[in-house]
Amino acid sequence: MAEQPGSSPQRPERKPVLLRLDPVVHEALARWAADDLRSLNAHIEVLLRDSLKRAGRTPKNAGPLPKRGRPSAS
Repeated sequence: MAEQPGSSPQRPERKPVLLRLDPVVHEALARWAADDLRSLNAHIEVLLRDSLKRAGRTPKNAGPLPKRGRPSAS
């Protein structure tokens, strides 16, 4: 990913994942995400990272979670 002159550094590419969920589980996660002011995708990543941490399996080279909110206008 080439950086344009005068632009901010690009985030590393995110990996897309197809996830099939029971509709009731999806709705519960979507409500929880909305309560925490996150997208469903961001909330699922938070939950997965928390599970990895509790299991002692956090990858040493895992990047930080993307910043919350809209990207800054550059």
